[in-house]
Amino acid sequence: MTPYDFQMPLESKDNSGLCMNSILEHCRSYQGADIKRSIIQLVTTLALFAAILLVMVYFMASYYLLTVALMPIAAGLLTRIFIFQHDCGHGCFFKTKKANARIGRALSMLTFTPYDFWRRAHNMHHATSGDLDRRSIGGIDTITVSEYEALPSRKKSIYRLYRNPFFLIILGTPVYTMLGQRLPFNAPTNFYEGYKTLSAASIRDSIMLTNLLLIAFYSSAWLLFGLEALLWVYLPVLVMTTWIGGWLFYVQHQFEDTYWEKNPNWNIHESALMGSSYYKLPKILQWFTGNIGLHHIHHLCSQIPNYKLQECMDAMPELAEINVLTLKESFKCGGLKLWDEDQGKMVTF
Repeated sequence: MTPYDFQMPLESKDNSGLCMNSILEHCRSYQGADIKRSIIQLVTTLALFAAILLVMVYFMASYYLLTVALMPIAAGLLTRIFIFQHDCGHGCFFKTKKANARIGRALSMLTFTPYDFWRRAHNMHHATSGDLDRRSIGGIDTITVSEYEALPSRKKSIYRLYRNPFFLIILGTPVYTMLGQRLPFNAPTNFYEGYKTLSAASIRDSIMLTNLLLIAFYSSAWLLFGLEALLWVYLPVLVMTTWIGGWLFYVQHQFEDTYWEKNPNWNIHESALMGSSYYKLPKILQWFTGNIGLHHIHHLCSQIPNYKLQECMDAMPELAEINVLTLKESFKCGGLKLWDEDQGKMVTF
């Protein structure tokens, strides 16, 4: 049994009036990997990514403006690759745990994300999202209005700085991805996964092994392509990718009508569906981001692979009416900082 298999009352409904059990039954019918589709996704995306990087390196010295122009495309492809690693972490990109782990760890060389550490932290995020009694586990720190008002001035200033989009996204995500995830003492003392408490020793081992493999991988890339290619091509692409990923993660839960509850009122399925947005992106951006904008469906049933999320929503159109957030509307989310328990919504300072 996983952390997502808790029971929900049959009469519980979402804001479209649908019975939650009906939604769950529908979504679960889309669970599981289609090996052929996974392999095609992986091979074609990696091939495109490698080809664009080679073009960027080739023109780096003679026509760097072209290299710069291709960076957003490369960052979009690396974002898509991260979604494949993400699906591996949920056990839905391939059919076996071993295959998911091997591919997930291999993709760590491109994403700089230690697979085992991130997988367990992210699964904790799924298991506790929207729970005011279990906050900040694999997520963005959020406090209530009353908690903020009770803080001393110094801690208020720290929180205001932390919630500043420049600090949180532009500065914070690349620093955390490239440096924070390299430090084994950042690993929590334990993780709750299903009914097992996992030692942090295995998490630290994952981080250190990833670090050693990164050194070997990028030392080889240095010898093949030169240090300039790493600094002026791959590093900017990686930074852009962290910005994209950080923003996606932010708007997926930090929108006005999201869900926060204290125990015993908190419910994992209601939190998944009502506390996650449907980020309605243009089709080309939806492709680059691996359908992760359909986050309400993903959180409700995390074992649906990225390529089945749209099919799942198309087959139940009511899901397309829940927590819709357009690209234009999403920029307003940057101003939301606190959860107002009285109004039941996110508010500004």
